[in-house]
Amino acid sequence: MRIISFNCEGIKSATENGFFDWALAQDADVICLQDIRASESELADPIYTPDEYFSYFFDGYDPDKEKGGVALYSRVPPKAIITGLGFPVADSQGLCIQADFDKISITSLLVPEGNADDDSQNVKFKFMEDYLHYLDKQQRKRREFLICGTWQVAHRKMDVANWRDFQFTSGFLPPEQAWMDEITGSLGYVDTYREVDRESGKFTWWENDMLRSKDMGWRLDYQMATGGMRHRVLNGGIYTGETFSRHAPVIMDYEWELSF
Repeated sequence: MRIISFNCEGIKSATENGFFDWALAQDADVICLQDIRASESELADPIYTPDEYFSYFFDGYDPDKEKGGVALYSRVPPKAIITGLGFPVADSQGLCIQADFDKISITSLLVPEGNADDDSQNVKFKFMEDYLHYLDKQQRKRREFLICGTWQVAHRKMDVANWRDFQFTSGFLPPEQAWMDEITGSLGYVDTYREVDRESGKFTWWENDMLRSKDMGWRLDYQMATGGMRHRVLNGGIYTGETFSRHAPVIMDYEWELSF
């Protein structure tokens, strides 16, 4: 099973930049997109619903579509599609869509951005708290979970260039790192990319083209899996050969065959 996860910062602009031309050549079983910045009604064009995939979108109900929204594409039809998480920020901004297959659920997730200098950081912290409770409840279900998306946190020092300069910046605040510690600790989730590549300096987001050219970035995009998937991680990488948005796609291969 191959999964691509990508924050497109607008599905239309990423498509114009060649994302789907590249993605459809990767033979992925599932493609998870974040921050599509479009309503489902705007995505009827076949370019956004390729014949090879069953296509699902969740844009939330917030009339401000400047940011937010997620999508999930699957070669195998899922047993069920679940949109939202049951708390306001996640549902109003369209931050989560989940596809249930036999014995595994795959999610496209977008954690809201924060700014340490304004109220948006409190919104982010509230989402993080609510999502932690949500993941804790999910542990009671007898299935594997694979959560692909933009988590808006560089977990370790190795995940952000010049980390000393960003200790008071949203995305690398101590409470945010502690949140990731809890997800990978007591909740037992696995950062699947780190199962195949433990080197520092591997990033998925750059603030601008100049910093990208210098590879001064952050790793904010993850495919996180329940512990039972740890030994099923085969290979993976971050694709930086082309620029589709300020984020780079994360591609992971798993020893798993999707079924419904």
